[in-house]
Amino acid sequence: MEVTPHDGPLDDEPALVRAAQTGDRQALDRLLRRHHDRVYAVCRRMAGNEADARDATQEALLAVVRGLPRFDGRAAFSTWVYRVATNACLDELRRRNRRPTPVDHRARAEPRMSGAPTDGERVVDRLMIDDALRDVPEEFRTAVVLRDVAGLDYAEIAEVLAIPPGTVRSRIARGRRALARLLGNPAADPSVPTEAP
Repeated sequence: MEVTPHDGPLDDEPALVRAAQTGDRQALDRLLRRHHDRVYAVCRRMAGNEADARDATQEALLAVVRGLPRFDGRAAFSTWVYRVATNACLDELRRRNRRPTPVDHRARAEPRMSGAPTDGERVVDRLMIDDALRDVPEEFRTAVVLRDVAGLDYAEIAEVLAIPPGTVRSRIARGRRALARLLGNPAADPSVPTEAP
């Protein structure tokens, strides 16, 4: 019996990709399920709310399916998925002309007592970060989300966004600085003098 690509192990992503490209629906389903949570996490942080994130994730996964025949394997499949998903998410948000409502992030920030944060504090922190991310300019937000949420390295982000690695570093630094400033960290604001130690 000759072994075909879809007869490979379930964790052999290149074999799943080849099988999905030839029309194997089970292989396609496995690929989409494997990447769904990571695509959703990126869309959630980029969109800033559940409803838009779900819609953007759906559009992103549809874009992955439509683009799969053109995937040539020059990049890792996961990197390609992030590229397609990032573009689809941004397109969906632009198409809907969604603009976040500005939020005063500092109004909700309360000093934390020493010790490990409670589950409630972690949820509040996550919501504050989501709110603040919506106000970070898109080009910086995208780079920060791909680095800090998706865990891509600088080279992968450069490939996803089709920009030089130096630009990736700059966008991440500027995005993190903007996020820290929005979250009320005066040290992140160059116009606010910091106290000498």
